[in-house]
Amino acid sequence: MDFFTEGDPIADTKAPDGPIETRWERHRFESKLVNPANRRKMTVIVVGTGLAGGSAAATLAEQGYRVKSYCYQDSPRRAHSIAAQGGINAAKNYRNDGDSVYRLFYDTVKGGDFRSRESNVHRLAEVSVNIIDQCVAQGVPFAREYGGLLDTRSFGGAQVQRTFYARGQTGQQLLLGAYQALERQIGLGNVEMNARHEMLELIIVDGKARGIVVRDLVTGEITTEFADAVVLASGGYGNVFYLSTNAKGCNVTATWRAHRKGAYFANPCYTQIHPTCIPVSGDHQSKLTLMSESLRNDGRVWVPKAKGDDRNPKDIPEDERDYYLERIYPSFGNLVPRDIASRAAKAVCDQGRGVGPGGLGVYLDFADAIGRLGRKAVEAKYGNLFEMYERITGEDPYEVPMRIYPAVHYTMGGLWVDYDLQSTIPGLFVIGEANFSDHGANRLGASALMQGLADGYFVLPNTIANYLSAGPFDKVDESHPAAVEARQDVEDRLQRLLAVNGDRTVDSFHRELGQIMWEHCGMERTEAGLRKAIDEIRALRDQFWQRVRVLGDGEGLNQSLEKAGRVADFFELAELMCIDALHREESCGGHFRAEHQTEDGEAQRDDEHFSYVAAWEFTATGQPSVLHKEDLQFEYVHPTQRSYK
Repeated sequence: MDFFTEGDPIADTKAPDGPIETRWERHRFESKLVNPANRRKMTVIVVGTGLAGGSAAATLAEQGYRVKSYCYQDSPRRAHSIAAQGGINAAKNYRNDGDSVYRLFYDTVKGGDFRSRESNVHRLAEVSVNIIDQCVAQGVPFAREYGGLLDTRSFGGAQVQRTFYARGQTGQQLLLGAYQALERQIGLGNVEMNARHEMLELIIVDGKARGIVVRDLVTGEITTEFADAVVLASGGYGNVFYLSTNAKGCNVTATWRAHRKGAYFANPCYTQIHPTCIPVSGDHQSKLTLMSESLRNDGRVWVPKAKGDDRNPKDIPEDERDYYLERIYPSFGNLVPRDIASRAAKAVCDQGRGVGPGGLGVYLDFADAIGRLGRKAVEAKYGNLFEMYERITGEDPYEVPMRIYPAVHYTMGGLWVDYDLQSTIPGLFVIGEANFSDHGANRLGASALMQGLADGYFVLPNTIANYLSAGPFDKVDESHPAAVEARQDVEDRLQRLLAVNGDRTVDSFHRELGQIMWEHCGMERTEAGLRKAIDEIRALRDQFWQRVRVLGDGEGLNQSLEKAGRVADFFELAELMCIDALHREESCGGHFRAEHQTEDGEAQRDDEHFSYVAAWEFTATGQPSVLHKEDLQFEYVHPTQRSYK
């Protein structure tokens, strides 16, 4: 294949060995410490203020480090984590239904289709129990049973109820808890908060990450900021598809600029298609809306048995309905993992049995739940989600079934990190959705909030000391050649975008890129489609640099310029995603190659040849990337054909 070359293998040298249940505790004890007096001399930059970034900045400041926090939103609490709906997993076993740390570990490795690291996943399961206690202590208003105990519900990929929730606003409530902790440290002077600032470059001095170049999005001022370590908590890259459940501002720029400076990008083709989103309604849309997976607790998914049946759903009798998830997967039913539910929805729509405009939808029906529990009970659990659906569609889901269809949601790929969450650039740490480390090829529902808070509150504050114990490092300022060069690179790139002065908008390029990606690197991929996509992406990227029209200038607020820089990075990422999907000649989790499926249409892995993390090294635009493989070892959860039947 002419798109990449293969380099040396890569290994996670920080990963502990020994019994898996003691690895994290032993690693914490064996890690180096930084004494309180030295912490006061050290500065850490944290980019992003979502669940991972907000909790990390607050915790590091609480430990005594000086923290500089940056976000492009007008407030830390506007981070996209606030949009998460359904819940957060934790192995508390309050239901006494057989849950445990080991079962959460097992479910996560299996749910990720055996493409994640055992040590990382077990640590995540261990830490999950602490997260709930932390958040309750902060005052997060989790749902409670009548007697006052914390309530839980089910999510896909598990047969136990381990998901804690706050109606359909769990992300909002958890983020406000982290935000309060962050604001406390801001008030104490331990965190310097910089809202409306976007990271546009990473500064590397003597091989170490020592700062970032940021642009003030209000004034246009470009500055260089310095620290002893840099933490990226800038989220995922789902907006490469244009239409996704992500906020419109979500982008890949922070991690992509780090990738171009030497940070390996791992498993970029692993993107998650969420099965319960409001279907596309027309070309006017700029984003899609998620309907929480928690709705699959009580909603039943179905389509008509007959093709082209466009009757009112109330007029279709039970014996003419196909509750296809319950039929195909009797063990898990409507609570199969997201990748499986998404492909099943696509399959029935491809058969001509989809509902709604264009036949791109399936029903999510609450009639049985309302009859069994009563409308008030359903309102108490899902009321705000039902209200949101009605505002967007004009249909009352208490009276008619919701219509849903899969859409791009989460990205399992991200910058490669070791067990300490450090990238291949010393001093650059990556947390939350911005790294690749815990979810394999498919993230189980309600695990994103768990990973973000685990990394920010409990993992990074312990592991970053291993690196900082060698500091404080030599002082660096804006006159350092590396800082001057990084700043000049940013200014040159912005001026290049402004100078094109073409005849097409940034959004038109982004939309066309998204269509290419959805068609050829979305729910189903083929070799021919991916090769075609790479050619089309390269041609469109060339057009972008010849025809894009960026209005205004760089001397102040300019959202057109902001978007242009982000879309330019999306073009490069999109090509790498397609190359990664093309090289991985198997189906696993969210990566489904049509050439590699079982007789009944399930993903067919190739453990002999592809049981590894694909860590990509950037060379130069237009030049082949370098693939480094990290072999995955399974001592406890041995890979098997994944079955939820």
